[in-house]
Amino acid sequence: MAQRPIWRGHLRLALVSCPVALFSAVHDRSSIKFNLINPETGNRIRMLTIDAETEQEVQRRNLVKGYEFKKNTYLLLTDEDLDSVKVDSSEVMTVDKFVDATSIDPLYYDTGYYLAPDGSAGRDVYQILREAIGRTRRVALSRVVIGQRERVIALRLFGNGLAAHTLHEQRDLNDASGLFDEPAAVDEAMVQLAKQLVDRQTAAYDPTDIEDRYETRLRAMLDAKLKGEGITLNEPPEPAATNVVDLMAALRRSLAEDDKRAASAEPAPSAKSKAAKPGKAPRKRAS
Repeated sequence: MAQRPIWRGHLRLALVSCPVALFSAVHDRSSIKFNLINPETGNRIRMLTIDAETEQEVQRRNLVKGYEFKKNTYLLLTDEDLDSVKVDSSEVMTVDKFVDATSIDPLYYDTGYYLAPDGSAGRDVYQILREAIGRTRRVALSRVVIGQRERVIALRLFGNGLAAHTLHEQRDLNDASGLFDEPAAVDEAMVQLAKQLVDRQTAAYDPTDIEDRYETRLRAMLDAKLKGEGITLNEPPEPAATNVVDLMAALRRSLAEDDKRAASAEPAPSAKSKAAKPGKAPRKRAS
């Protein structure tokens, strides 16, 4: 199934712009999830929304958001309060500045996206911007509103297109001071030996290097237990992501409507013509 963009607009550099769309680079790979089950009944446990003081169940639709400004004391906020501070969802992704790619520590990179051309218009502008970013080895910084929150994004070269990464703010990162010792003098001979080990084990990056081995073993164990219980998982095939099915259904409906109209226009058959003659099959009306 074709991806749906999470944002559509224009990428602008100075007076040059082109229509682009932002797509999620990461998808939910159906990670294994567990539910809490009552072993005596085999039923799933349902969580209730309980008032912490009265221990009475409350309806979630009646709840409001609150900001805890001191211990167990909350400032209640309405939808109007939250709407008043929203950032308008701009349809223009303006490049604020370019920075060297190595100047952004990988710790600041958050969620990854693909920034692709949106339609045939402006593809030449997109390719020129992509080529300029790639040749200069720069990263373009811009802003975009995702999920009602304005995020700073970094645009970089990715294959035949551009990748976009939301960036953490400095206040999002934990303070690392005090975690590391001050650099001390080292034995150069030992460093050279360590460098030799590094050189010997240097190879090309392979995405399979980061396979979650725990989940692989967990899935194998679950499959084995399901087979032991005589349970097979046959997922229904997904419908083709084309318009063929819809078009075929529409054609069939059209033919059915034509048949109905033709039948209503024909005179009612006589009693003699209702019975077919022996030894002869009734003639079929051409559709």
